[in-house]
Amino acid sequence: MHHLAARYREILRQAVYVVRSTDADGELSSSQVSTLNMLTKAPLRISDIARNAGIRLPSATEQVTKLAAAGLVKRLQNPNDARVVEVLLTEQGRATLEASNLRRNQEVAAGLSGLSLREQQSISRALSAIAKLNAALSP
Repeated sequence: MHHLAARYREILRQAVYVVRSTDADGELSSSQVSTLNMLTKAPLRISDIARNAGIRLPSATEQVTKLAAAGLVKRLQNPNDARVVEVLLTEQGRATLEASNLRRNQEVAAGLSGLSLREQQSISRALSAIAKLNAALSP
């Protein structure tokens, strides 16, 4: 079981490197894309963004500041608690995110096309198990 755990962690580490390598000059970084993806369902507090991303609050604040300066997110006071500030994805942010996700997905799809049908099916089956494992490991 320890060998499987180590292999899972190694494959995920390599996957992060591969995904980060799809960052194009002048476009959003992987961490910015990750932050914007977090905001697609609902606004979040910066502390929630930091926790979800596994980064410290000052780093999340800096990232939100940069995204806000680019017009991709905006900060809003929570209507139920004026002390709480939430980060909301703007329409420009949503469009930019969709374009970035599309480009990244196209790059991965191109890589997948180089695999045999059997290898593609193996990856497809493994993804649901990986999703379950990720959910079990999430705080």
